[in-house]
Amino acid sequence: MHESLTLLRQRATRPLKYKRAILPLILLLLIAAPQLRPIITQSMSDAFLQVTVFVAATLFLYYFLVERFPLLELSYVREHYSIAEVPLAAFLGALPGCGGAIIVVTQFTKRQASFGSVVAVLTATMGDAAFLLLATRPLDGAIILTSGLVIGSVSGYIVNRIHEPNYLAPTHLTRQDIRSLSTDNHNKRVGRVFWRMVLIPSLVIALLLAFQFNFNQVSQALSEYINLFGAISAFIVISLWAFSSKGENYQEFTSEDDSTVPYSRFNKVMQDTHFVTAWVVAAFVLYEVSVDLFGLDLKQWFSHYAIFAPVVGLLIGLLPGCGPQILVTTLYIQGIVPFSALIANAISNDGDALFPAIALAPKAALVATLYSAIPALIIGYSVYFYNN
Repeated sequence: MHESLTLLRQRATRPLKYKRAILPLILLLLIAAPQLRPIITQSMSDAFLQVTVFVAATLFLYYFLVERFPLLELSYVREHYSIAEVPLAAFLGALPGCGGAIIVVTQFTKRQASFGSVVAVLTATMGDAAFLLLATRPLDGAIILTSGLVIGSVSGYIVNRIHEPNYLAPTHLTRQDIRSLSTDNHNKRVGRVFWRMVLIPSLVIALLLAFQFNFNQVSQALSEYINLFGAISAFIVISLWAFSSKGENYQEFTSEDDSTVPYSRFNKVMQDTHFVTAWVVAAFVLYEVSVDLFGLDLKQWFSHYAIFAPVVGLLIGLLPGCGPQILVTTLYIQGIVPFSALIANAISNDGDALFPAIALAPKAALVATLYSAIPALIIGYSVYFYNN
């Protein structure tokens, strides 16, 4: 008996191998509470059927188009059409996801792109939160991305007038691993089987819900089964994300996983969808639990203190990674955060591109981030005063 207790204590004090598993464990604990069970399952079902499925469909379309239309090299444009370098960098940043921004940051560290291009791309990028916004609020997404493109271009031109093109560019680079992610082929196989089974039926259900089809009128039991299906699917997706990496540092929680080698569009869509879903569910559940248990109504807080909304959005945008930005976008979609906070966040946030920038050119990353905060503050409060 004593040996069994000692073994249990050792296991309890042993560090959790997969730290991302904290999220599904918390969800299980919340579901175990009878008072919270309906709230948690409904939030998870809504996240999967109203967000995850549309994000997956948007990602499939996006990566298909990217493969058909390869991105231009900034180094060639800079050499032959220097006037177009900054707008091209802003365009790459305005593309959903962080790929375009990472391209520009990497080329800057090789002195193939100007510092103004880095400011332009970091100002224009919205990261993975753009997929979420386009999938759920396409018009708002188009406004945000277009604004980022214009503001990023203007900011880049101004910065290039102030600083020389190679301002703060590193003089030499050393090979280093920016990430330390484990590749679990079994996890990916399970994910592929899961998505092949549920994608089409989930998309059909999600479209019906989007067009306000009332399943209760058909059958109360059918509506309950659909809700349960959405909650279970969301939990599976979160678990796949949780066990795809050990989550040993902040970056592995807040940024999307590296692409698999060899590259697979299906795997890339899965990885990004799982990452977005994890943060969306966290936002949904955090809000509902805060209202139910603590009486904290964020929507009411933002309505009473709307003057601070752009600053809150901007400050969250300064955090590296796409996770915190997905949280802000999720709260906007739920009608909690105002548009002024969303656009300030979209302009100030640098997505995953800030990680390689910090690793390869930390001074440039800091200064470029501060520069992107200036238009974020101006535009955020311009939108606030216009709406009030």
